[in-house]
Amino acid sequence: MFFKFKMYLRLTSFSLGITALILSYSCGSEDGTVIPPEQEEEKGPNLEIAPEYRLPLIKINTNSNTIVDEPKVDAQMSILENGTETYSGPIGIEFRGASSQLFPKKSYGVETRDENNEDLNVSLLGFPEEEDWIFYGPYSDKSLMRNILIFDLSRDLDRYASRCRFVELDINDSYRGVYVFMEKLKRDSGRIDINNLKEDENSGDDLTGGYIIKIDKIAGNEVGQDYNDQISFESEYAPPASNASQKIHFLYDDPGAEDITPEQKTYISTYMGQFEDALASDSFTDPDVGYAAYVDVDSFIDFFLLNELANNVDAYRLSTFMHKDKNDKLKMGPIWDFNLAFGNADYCSGGESNVWAYRFNERCPSDFWQVPFWWGRLLEDPEFVSQLQERWNVLRGG
Repeated sequence: MFFKFKMYLRLTSFSLGITALILSYSCGSEDGTVIPPEQEEEKGPNLEIAPEYRLPLIKINTNSNTIVDEPKVDAQMSILENGTETYSGPIGIEFRGASSQLFPKKSYGVETRDENNEDLNVSLLGFPEEEDWIFYGPYSDKSLMRNILIFDLSRDLDRYASRCRFVELDINDSYRGVYVFMEKLKRDSGRIDINNLKEDENSGDDLTGGYIIKIDKIAGNEVGQDYNDQISFESEYAPPASNASQKIHFLYDDPGAEDITPEQKTYISTYMGQFEDALASDSFTDPDVGYAAYVDVDSFIDFFLLNELANNVDAYRLSTFMHKDKNDKLKMGPIWDFNLAFGNADYCSGGESNVWAYRFNERCPSDFWQVPFWWGRLLEDPEFVSQLQERWNVLRGG
């Protein structure tokens, strides 16, 4: 038996002057059935020429401005889809990320603007209108797929994750390769849909949300010595199994450090402290006074499943977002940055498939960024474990 196939040819010229002949095959008949040998011999291979444009092409011109990590520099961006320009306009662009800024292939933060250089919400590549975007260069993930895979899976669980598309990026007529165009995590009705907490909302129900906080590195900082009261607050609980007096730091994301008021800082740090106290208490399993009084348990379960499924070596300790809406409980997520997941790390058992990501501290107790005590403690609650098992079984069966 043979399979019908189509062979696609494409000549591609790269920036180094190399021209490659790319062949790809599509086997089987149009409806997926097997082609008998005698019919295959009659019809023969079906040779087609692939279209010249396969991915959207993003062209950015900085007009000789040098891109840096803050502030964003002025530039012009155009988007071509199948050779047709679908967007053109001014932007601001900067480097983004912490350790990723050291990579040869940089990632960029982009802000779309109007002709007066003011922020402008636009729809790009079919995504909901917004102004803040990311060109993610997955240098450490040679498959380019890990984030897109897990983000798609998160959305299948009805948990928002950044929408993504593969694109090709050209900056100042220099081809930079394949990038992932994606939404920046931020408060927005189409992204993290929580209340916009204003600077004058400092009492009563107004003070209860929304907040976005995260456990993460500080952008551009590899050591961690720059955490301070201006940008973050600390957990009162030491991470389990650590051996270097490490602390868990919560960074203000929205409102950001430059906007959050003293009253708002006090509220969210107190709320997190109350949650941790309840989780650490003898009555932590009580639904009325235990941890469940402070958190959306279902969001914790889905967050746990996604990170453990991928054996994310950064899980729970880096790129870990959580949010709290007005008059609502704390929710985990959205998930972010799985570039070292799915076996793509050669340290702390990141390449293994038979370990628990939440037990990272036992394997690497000296690492500066440790996992909070939450996850091991949650697994001591029979009700949490029961809900976790039920959710897993439902998802596996669906």
